[in-house]
Amino acid sequence: MEVNGTHGEGVKYYRLSEVEERNSFKSTWIIIHNKVYDVTKFLEEHPGGEEVLREQAGGDATESFEDVGHSTDAREMASSMLIGELHPVG
Repeated sequence: MEVNGTHGEGVKYYRLSEVEERNSFKSTWIIIHNKVYDVTKFLEEHPGGEEVLREQAGGDATESFEDVGHSTDAREMASSMLIGELHPVG
């Protein structure tokens, strides 16, 4: 589902059910602060190990992400995996 942002650019919105389906090695999506990230290609590179991401696959990883205290570099790297936002009505 695409919805135009306030400045005219398109923002891709995903329903929670769409994100929940992306919980495999072929396609791994997570939610952090209501933003949807495709971390599939990052699984093997994650410094904490791919299992950390796999445990959060298809769901909201906000609390885990913040509990770890990721660096500014990690946050910038995550932005490169951003694919959209969680739809406000789920």
